[in-house]
Amino acid sequence: MSPYLQVISYGVVGVVALVAGGLIARRRSAPALARYLRRHFGRINPSSLAVTQREFPSRVRVDLQQTLDAFLAVRATVRETLGVSTDDSPMFGMSLSALLTHNLTAGAVPLQYDEIDIGEDSPARCLSNALWLLTAGDNKYAVLVSKVFSYNAPPTLRVDVAGPHNEVAAAFTKDLFEALEAAVKQAKSYRGKVLSLEQGEGYTGQSTGIKVHKIQSVERDQLVLPAAMLAMLERNTVQFVQQRARLLKLGQSSRKGLLLYGPPGNGKTHTIHYLIRRLQGHTTLLVAGEQLGEIGEYMSLARLLQPSIIVLEDVDLIARDRAQMNNPCQESLLNKLLNEMDGLKPDAELLFILTTNRPEALEEALSDRPGRVDQAIEFPMPDEAGRRKLIQLYANAVTLPENVVAGIVERTEGVSAAFIKELMRRALQFHLARSDTPAIDFEDVENALEELVLSSGSFNRRILGFGETGNGQAHGPATRSRIAPEPVDR
Repeated sequence: MSPYLQVISYGVVGVVALVAGGLIARRRSAPALARYLRRHFGRINPSSLAVTQREFPSRVRVDLQQTLDAFLAVRATVRETLGVSTDDSPMFGMSLSALLTHNLTAGAVPLQYDEIDIGEDSPARCLSNALWLLTAGDNKYAVLVSKVFSYNAPPTLRVDVAGPHNEVAAAFTKDLFEALEAAVKQAKSYRGKVLSLEQGEGYTGQSTGIKVHKIQSVERDQLVLPAAMLAMLERNTVQFVQQRARLLKLGQSSRKGLLLYGPPGNGKTHTIHYLIRRLQGHTTLLVAGEQLGEIGEYMSLARLLQPSIIVLEDVDLIARDRAQMNNPCQESLLNKLLNEMDGLKPDAELLFILTTNRPEALEEALSDRPGRVDQAIEFPMPDEAGRRKLIQLYANAVTLPENVVAGIVERTEGVSAAFIKELMRRALQFHLARSDTPAIDFEDVENALEELVLSSGSFNRRILGFGETGNGQAHGPATRSRIAPEPVDR
């Protein structure tokens, strides 16, 4: 044999030996769970035990863990709690029946906890793959909790309960599963919070599954909207929710869909934050564009945690006109969204808020069919009064003379709220470069306008929402003399 082949052959054999040796060593170092089960159940024949198994959504495992702990603390005495490790397809969960009959090789290992963010001051701790050995009255029980993963479905949490084959043990098992089922329906850890689904882990290393968001608190006086538009918005959200129960008694549906549309940077997301604050007691689900493929799971969670608000931002990514779709997957996602909205019961306490910058691109089956979207509300570029309010809002603690405010209002017709926000910050930067006083001169505004509009090119104007038509373009800061304000006494 060639020396090279000998080296390769010995290398493969060595690797196999190392892997096999590692598995054997791990099994020897981790005491077999069968030993603990035999010691716990004594002379009871495993075949005489009854094993009941249920699976629950892994997303609400915090509530399951807390309920299991509370139930066992009241109804049983826990003799041992063991971590479980197995080399046999752990991805698909574990079976207590297989452990009891030695059909699954598993060892007792230290308890392993996952830390899960539920939006509180500290994360919740949940055991991962654990076995409880306990007694209740004259009966002995074993409870196994294991995670189950799937290729095409959300993960679940499997709970196995083993106990004697008698009525008392059957009642104990029934009560435990009913408590767990009630915990899932209540979902106290997430109800009333702002959530999104997450697949991975964040930089904190905490397991997420469901991510809890802390959003900006927006007051009514911070909304820069025309009075009639604000009244319409509140009538279709806040007042609708207040009247929901009475509407339902009178045979009206308790679900509603709103479409917020208009150029970017004019307060759609800002307004949603305000509505979330006003609609206390509602669970809010934020569905970003890249997560629209999970709309089915989002809707299951919304129904579970209702009353709920489902926010679908940039809905044109999934609900664009079918003629503009490039592949069958896009149409499939659209059909799934439409079916979810159609399949809701009239008493579903769900409020859909859809946003788009391109209403003309929406599929007619969504935008033109009553019952899916009940009210469309346009967010236009701010008018003169709106721009004045925005300037004062974004100035915060900065001093702005009236002639500076008037000059900015005049020069920003046709721009977005986002442009005014950046203009105020940029002007303050120019001011701080030469002075520490909390005031902005018109020279600072001129410098900011020149940098934002003239020096940075058309693409920068576009992304900041500087209007390409109307005064946003016609009155650009071409010359300083043209916009210099009248001097004021200081």
